[in-house]
Amino acid sequence: MGHGFKPRSSGHSSLQDYPPLFDDGLKESCWANMPQELLREVLMKIEASEHVWPRRKNLITCAGVCRSWRQVTREIVKTPEVSGILTFPISVKQPGPQDLLKCFIKRNRSTQVYHLYLSLTLAEDGKFLLAARKFRRPTFTDYVISLCADDMSKGSNSYIGKVRSNFLGTQFTVYDGQPPHAGVKIAKRSCSNRLVGLTKVAPRVPAGNHPVAHVAYELNVLGSRRGPRRTECIMDAIPASAIEIGGVPPAQTESPHGSMGTIQSLSFLQSKSISNCSENFVSGPSSDKKDETPLVLKNKAPRWHEQLQCWCLNFHGRVTVASVKNFQLVASTENGVQCEKVILQFGKVGKDAFTMDYRYPLSAFQAFAICLSSFDSKIARE
Repeated sequence: MGHGFKPRSSGHSSLQDYPPLFDDGLKESCWANMPQELLREVLMKIEASEHVWPRRKNLITCAGVCRSWRQVTREIVKTPEVSGILTFPISVKQPGPQDLLKCFIKRNRSTQVYHLYLSLTLAEDGKFLLAARKFRRPTFTDYVISLCADDMSKGSNSYIGKVRSNFLGTQFTVYDGQPPHAGVKIAKRSCSNRLVGLTKVAPRVPAGNHPVAHVAYELNVLGSRRGPRRTECIMDAIPASAIEIGGVPPAQTESPHGSMGTIQSLSFLQSKSISNCSENFVSGPSSDKKDETPLVLKNKAPRWHEQLQCWCLNFHGRVTVASVKNFQLVASTENGVQCEKVILQFGKVGKDAFTMDYRYPLSAFQAFAICLSSFDSKIARE
C-alpha cells in the first residue's frame, strides 16, 4: 500500500475531520436522482484512485452527500482487513490487514500525550489516527484514548477507550468505550445513564467500560532478571480461533441503536476472507461459542548477540534504538507453542519516537493500547 502523505498543517488533521457525517442531516437531495450505475462507476473510480491520504478524504465527502450515495459507498469501501486502508473512524476498531500495517507513535514528555500516525517513516508526518494522554492516580495509571489530538477527556465526542494499570504497573486492562461485539458484559461500576459522544465511531452508545484485553508483565521486583520484558496479552474480545482458517474476530461495524436515526459510522462491512493460504490468518464465519478460548499473545523470545552483547530481535529495519520497551508479539497456542508470524511489533527509533506495526486480527485501537502499556515504566517490571 502506498502512502502519499503531505506535510501536516499546524492543526492535527485526523480521521474524524472529514466531514461531519455523523448526524441526522443526511437527507435525499437532487444528487440522489443520479442513475445508480453511473454513481457506482464514479465512486468506484474515486475509491480506486484516491487510496492514500489526504486525497482519500474526497471519498468520505462523497459518502456524506445523501443517503443513496452513502449506501453505495458502504458497498464499495472494504474493511482494513481486505483493503489494507484505514478510511473511516470505525476502521481503527476493525481488524487490520494480513500484512503488517506500518505506523509510528510520537511522545510528548511534558504533556504526557502520545499520538499515533499512519506512515512508513518519521520523515513523513503521516495520517493522524489516535491520541492518548497519561493520567497518574494514587493507585493506578490511566491512558485515555481519543480520536482527537486536542481533546482527550472521557466525556468528549472523540473518547473511544482507555488503558488502566494496577498499582505495581505489571498488569493492564484495555477498556473499550463501546461493546466490541454483541453479548459482552459491562465492567463493574461502569453502568451509566450518561451518553458519551461516541458518534465518531458508533453513535448514541451508553457510557461503559468494556474490557477487551489484559496485558501482564512478569514481576521483577528485585531486578534479578536481566533482558527484555516478558509480556502476555489475553485478547478477551478475540477468540483463539480467529487466527485459524475460517476464524474471524468479532468486529465493531455499527451502533446497536440503529433506530435512532444517526448514520452508522459508515461501518462498511463484514469481515471477508481474502485468502485460504495456511500461512495467513484468514477470516470467515465466526463462532457463536460464548466460552471460546481467547487469543493469547506473548513476546517473541529474543536472542543474545555475542558481538553486540545485547538481546536482539529482527525488526527488519523498523527499530533502530535498543530499549527494554521494544517487543514483538506472536500468538501462543494452548500448549505454549509460539507461532512465527509477528502480529504486533513496537520499538524505539528516537528519543520520543517509536514504530508500531500491526496486522490481523488486532485493530489499530487494540495495538495502540497494548503499546501504551509499555510506556508505563515501573521498577517492579524493569
